[in-house]
Amino acid sequence: MSMKRKSLLCAAIAAAIGMPAAFAAGPQAVIGDSKIAQPPAAAQAGARVIVKYRDGSLESTSNMAKSRVVESAAARSGARMQVGGGAVSARHLRRLGIGADLLRLSQKLDRDGLETLVREIAADPAVEYAVIDERDYALGPARRATEAQPQFTPDDPFFAQYQWNLRTDNPGGIHAESAWDVSTGDGVVVAVLDTGILPEHPDMSGGQLLAGYDFITDAFVSRRDTDERVPGALDYGDWNPVASECYAGSPVQDSSWHGTHVAGTVAESTNNALGAAGIAHGAQVLPVRVLGRCGGYLSDIADAIVWASGGTVDGIPANEHPAEIINMSLGGGAPCDAVYQSAIDTAVANGSTVVVAAGNSNANVANFRPASCDNVVVVGATRITGGKASYSNYGELVDLSAPGGGGGADTGNGGWDGYILQAGSDAATTPDSGDYLYTGYAGTSMASPHVAAVAALVQSALVAAERDPLSPAEMEALLKDSARAFPVSIPSTTPLGTGIVDPVAALDAALEEPCDPEVEECGPEAIELLNKVPVRGLSGAAGSEALYAIEVPAGVNGPLSITSSGGSGDVSLHVSLDAEPEAGAGDWNSTRPGNSEVIRINRPAAGVYYVKLVSVRAFSNVTLQARHN
Repeated sequence: MSMKRKSLLCAAIAAAIGMPAAFAAGPQAVIGDSKIAQPPAAAQAGARVIVKYRDGSLESTSNMAKSRVVESAAARSGARMQVGGGAVSARHLRRLGIGADLLRLSQKLDRDGLETLVREIAADPAVEYAVIDERDYALGPARRATEAQPQFTPDDPFFAQYQWNLRTDNPGGIHAESAWDVSTGDGVVVAVLDTGILPEHPDMSGGQLLAGYDFITDAFVSRRDTDERVPGALDYGDWNPVASECYAGSPVQDSSWHGTHVAGTVAESTNNALGAAGIAHGAQVLPVRVLGRCGGYLSDIADAIVWASGGTVDGIPANEHPAEIINMSLGGGAPCDAVYQSAIDTAVANGSTVVVAAGNSNANVANFRPASCDNVVVVGATRITGGKASYSNYGELVDLSAPGGGGGADTGNGGWDGYILQAGSDAATTPDSGDYLYTGYAGTSMASPHVAAVAALVQSALVAAERDPLSPAEMEALLKDSARAFPVSIPSTTPLGTGIVDPVAALDAALEEPCDPEVEECGPEAIELLNKVPVRGLSGAAGSEALYAIEVPAGVNGPLSITSSGGSGDVSLHVSLDAEPEAGAGDWNSTRPGNSEVIRINRPAAGVYYVKLVSVRAFSNVTLQARHN
């Protein structure tokens, strides 16, 4: 940035804060409107398919045989090229890190033709599964911007002025200041699979960025000179100069610099007297570029997931910095498929906790990927009040929520209508076409890295305490169990998980010393219930038992209510104070037929109430909740 430009920008800060919202790349939002445009499913027709051939088959070892399977399926399905009517042929491109293969068809097919072809491929006895190599998109709906200049405060001036999402003095904030007394994420690697990074941004150049890799294999998408993957993760820009360039009805839009914003939430330089703060600012970010112009291909994203976790991808050097946490603020409008699930399972087996954005369509997350996959931490978005952001996807698959911003008036905390402020650029196209600054975004893309960063704080603190880091399953349970209750009621029809991510509570729970029966009286091991926070999606076989516990403080005058509801099957509830209840012989019991059990304890004494959920018959999708005043 030139000195002349700097001086002009200093005078322009106040005006920039009042600018009308601009649109970000990927799904678009008008602030105040709950509708967020997603590329229609019919727009995803293309010329690439992912096929997993069965182990031991000829096709699993011969590229020529792999192509023949696709060509034979095309002949059976009657697939024809859109122009000329010739038969469809297939060329093997590469083997993915999950063991599947990517093949390119001789020409694009329309959506119906491509889906028919994939069904025929999947029906071949040599094939385990077949999936269209569709494109997914960044999930950042809308933004404002202000220039990157220090104000009068000595450190991170925008922290106090704009970063309501991190502070303690706001109902929607995550109280990061108290967590930083314990951990800043030192030694932990967080992979950000996104549009890449602006490594020269002054608030992202403090040593937190690892070299990363560009996994995009289509020069049109990457805007590089070649289809080859390359070291580094420079964001070349994802602008779209032509309407309908990506799909029918896609808009003209500027570059988003989405990956830099997401990475900034994780680990933007902090306490450097410049700009904004990052949550796990002692951690390192591994930027992995998978999104560019018109999004990114499923095949590239799957390989990036495997590589980021330390897995092997043909033709790519080994990742010297495997990520303990992987953040994916991206997605598409389809349920989880075998390609995503296989890549995620590989990453989890390698020890990486995978955190994903729920999506921005104000719809059930079950219909979006990768948020509907197993073994991921799914993050919904809250706004400055702590209530549901209007755009956030919801549902039983959402694990917990975090600040995503948008959809609420400025409460006087400098919240800019509650946008999430991090590093960005005003460049409309290429990285060198503008100036570095800070950008306010709103979306589940912004919520997800809050949770990824908190996971980094926890892992770092455990290692510093000479304790073993958590497995992905243990981390998911910790984050959910330690989430704080929503300060604003969340409608039961749009559940957003167990609460808002709470780094202080997560660290306290992770670092709590296990009970030593030789020096103290230890209570039974139980899953913690939080006051007024439902535990959803419970299931169990006939005869199974699960023990929960809720601590009731002194001075509670109203009743303690413990209920189970919903789902199918038959359960019973048994509750005792300060002791594990026996099935059928608790201090309080509810044994109605079905799953609608209620135990009400008037004027409960202070102590720990143990709740045993017993399966009379196999049950599924049951909700358990404890409430007191």
